[in-house]
Amino acid sequence: MATATDRAAPPAVALRGAGLGFGGNPLFSDIDLPVAKGDRICLVGRNGSGKSTLMKALAAEIDVDSGDRFVKPGARVVYLPQDPRPPRDMTVFEYVEGGLPPSSDNAPRDHLVEAAISGLSLDGGRTMGGLSGGEARRGALARALVSEPDVLLLDEPTNHLDLPTIEWLEDMLEGLEAGLLIISHDRAFLRRLANRTLWLERGQLHRLNEGIDAFPDWAEKLIADEEVQAHKLNRQIAEETRWLREGLTARRKRNMGRVRGLLDLRQERAERIKRPEGMKIDAGEASRSGSLVMEAINLTKRFIDERGVEKSVADDVSFTVRRKDRIGIIGPNGAGKTTLLRMLLGQEEPDSGRVKTGFGVETIYFDQKREQLNPADTLWSTLCPGGGDSVEIHGKKKHVVSYLRDFLFADRQATAKVATLSGGERNRLLLAKLFAQSHNLMILDEPTNDLDVETLDLLQEEVSDYDGTVLLVSHDRDFLDRTVTSIIAVEGGGRIREYVGGYQDYLGERRRTEKPAETTSTKTAKAKPAAEKPRTRSTKMSYKDGRELELLPERIAKLEAEIVRLGEELADADLFSRDPKTFQTKSARMVAAQEELAAAEDRWLELEALKEELAGS
Repeated sequence: MATATDRAAPPAVALRGAGLGFGGNPLFSDIDLPVAKGDRICLVGRNGSGKSTLMKALAAEIDVDSGDRFVKPGARVVYLPQDPRPPRDMTVFEYVEGGLPPSSDNAPRDHLVEAAISGLSLDGGRTMGGLSGGEARRGALARALVSEPDVLLLDEPTNHLDLPTIEWLEDMLEGLEAGLLIISHDRAFLRRLANRTLWLERGQLHRLNEGIDAFPDWAEKLIADEEVQAHKLNRQIAEETRWLREGLTARRKRNMGRVRGLLDLRQERAERIKRPEGMKIDAGEASRSGSLVMEAINLTKRFIDERGVEKSVADDVSFTVRRKDRIGIIGPNGAGKTTLLRMLLGQEEPDSGRVKTGFGVETIYFDQKREQLNPADTLWSTLCPGGGDSVEIHGKKKHVVSYLRDFLFADRQATAKVATLSGGERNRLLLAKLFAQSHNLMILDEPTNDLDVETLDLLQEEVSDYDGTVLLVSHDRDFLDRTVTSIIAVEGGGRIREYVGGYQDYLGERRRTEKPAETTSTKTAKAKPAAEKPRTRSTKMSYKDGRELELLPERIAKLEAEIVRLGEELADADLFSRDPKTFQTKSARMVAAQEELAAAEDRWLELEALKEELAGS
């Protein structure tokens, strides 16, 4: 299962016998890594194992110390790094257009550029220098998608993307003929796009001819087999050493072969790189809080975005968070997820409404920008801001260096500056800082960014087992499905809705509630040509249109009354906790009624316009 397989297609790009090290320490050695057109491969490994460096070597961004790189003549190999640095003076359209391959017929291809820009929610007229880091990354992704590559190398492509954009990207990549090599912490993304797994572990590349779901059991078996082999090797060395010590001096010449054999065994043991200890995340037991943790009461919040456009985060929104709730918060980028969190935390005031916090609530907040970490501080002073050499963890003192080891930091890093840490290391440090505090409400804003699969699994288990309350903002669908029991969807335009279950449950409920609206829209669309393009220049309305116009005001009035009634029923703050099913049914009907009202009003205006046009002809 773990052996390489023969390919039908020759590789478009490959590393052969590649090795690379820094400061005398090998990062990887004797690596063979071919990627052919049509391959679907994910590359996994711990943070710091060398995944990104290996991908850079395959992309010819860096040179290897040994071995070589092969590229099939004429093959296009396109690389998307984690931190792209596009030219600042180009517009988004110009930058993405620059990724197009040469064309023999000079046919216009603007539609390809526009589709990629639109799919990634970018404005083609803006300059690259005016984009945020996440937007610039999306620009680089759009450029890669239009490049018609033979091989596409993607390093954490879903970082800074919202869920609708990730799903759009999956559809795009699934339709490509190019070979894909992907580094990602997003299991759902890898599950859909990769059918083979490469594991970079202690400088060696292990191959699995299955997707990411088979990886944990396979890796565990590899580790167990390795431990058995290490035990056998140690026993063999002990036996050979004892035999030689007991041998007679007169037989020394005859035993030199076994002496050399023993030296070889010891050399083999020395060359085995010790497997590093795993991360030990422990949030501890939650302190006691009251039944009511948090209540949002008629929250309204608007803001002006960077383009001067007013946007609404919440429009008269109310919901309740109770002890041991596990709520995922989702929504498009820019919809206001982080703003909602900041209002709940009291860090930002709503325009109207208020947030009520329950008795005894102790909050820890993981902010996605890691603003709680001071780049000038050391790791030691971050965990011990008042001085000293120990932290109190769940009522027991622990030396700060020992505690840092639990989060995979080397002893020498204790006195290093936070500014020297990678994104994944900063995430681990912030988790260490937060879990050392007393808490019963865990608010996590995109905690999975920059974490490797192994650390992600540990964090997921800790959040799942946590006996306090969890509010989690994440674009990681697998993480949401494994940890939360309800979803708050920040949908933009001030709409915030609650759904029971994880992300897949949310999708299913959305599909069910959108069906009536789609039926209404379809009927309306079919009716429009009769009104807009009458077959004859009649001077009066048809009986059907006239009758519809006559009945529409009554229907509109009924829908308006129903919406008012549903709004009053849903305003009951205890309805969701008392009867989630009824709350869900009424919420779904409210959405459908609002959409039916909008369609009825549009149709009434359309028929009134037709009536006036015919009267004047």
